[in-house]
Amino acid sequence: MKAMFTFFLKRCLTAIPVLWAAVTIAFILVRLAPGGPFTDERAYPPHTLEQLNQHYGLDQPLPVQYMRYLGGLLRGDLGPSLTQSGRSVNEIIATAFPISLELGAWALLVALIVGLPAGIAAALRPGSWLDHTTMASALVGICIPPFVLGPLLVLFFSLQLGWVQASGWNAATDRILPSITLGIVYAAYIARLARAGLLEVLPLDYIRSAHAKGLHPIRVIAIHALKPGILPVVSFLGPAIAGLISGSFVIETLFHIPGLGRIFVSAAFNRDYTLVLGLVAFYATLVIACNMIVDILLALLNPRIKIKP
Repeated sequence: MKAMFTFFLKRCLTAIPVLWAAVTIAFILVRLAPGGPFTDERAYPPHTLEQLNQHYGLDQPLPVQYMRYLGGLLRGDLGPSLTQSGRSVNEIIATAFPISLELGAWALLVALIVGLPAGIAAALRPGSWLDHTTMASALVGICIPPFVLGPLLVLFFSLQLGWVQASGWNAATDRILPSITLGIVYAAYIARLARAGLLEVLPLDYIRSAHAKGLHPIRVIAIHALKPGILPVVSFLGPAIAGLISGSFVIETLFHIPGLGRIFVSAAFNRDYTLVLGLVAFYATLVIACNMIVDILLALLNPRIKIKP
């Protein structure tokens, strides 16, 4: 327990400069972008524009703005949105994150349900037609980007068959197409990783010994081979989970889902500095947390990995 706590503390301390670098780079990039939150097609009078900049502190030097933002970030205050009047960045994230989290959870479920059985089946019959077909399908799934797969699914299942709606996040059926579109790429990666992991484990001596003792093949796979065989999949789940939640910009925009991805795209177009920076900090924290959790899971699943204090 002490080693686990020390490991957790070290990872938190290591995450601080990473988070600081992400926020700093984002701060510089958004300020280098042309235009501003109040200089779009809305033609504000000069005195109104001056009052707005003064109210949000945009009239101060950039170093002062940067230090003020870092101070608020340390307090957990991401500031007010510059384009959504009366709403704070914390409030916007708290409202939209559950939607992105649900979409990511459904997509992860699709990826595991499709990818794991496909990878296991291919590993049990290496070199067979099943293996070649599964891996070829996985390669196709990796190569087709979501912004191509999504419209194809909408065209067939929504416009032609009329089974589901093309956009929205109201009915339960609205989750189907976005989850498949987002999860199918990760299912392809999981299938290939599961196959590779099991192919390394199945020829080992203790697996052959289990077969020689007369154990049922399903029992051998489920109890003896699956746990070490899916370690590559577990390693992949850290960035995969973060990617499923934070990488849904295209999916949420395509299917008009009011999650963080769509808000991020809208904030970037509207040059909402505080909202963009808040989302960058939130996503960076999310990625760090997911990777930390996966490292702990790997140590629990693999006895050869020890967490050192």
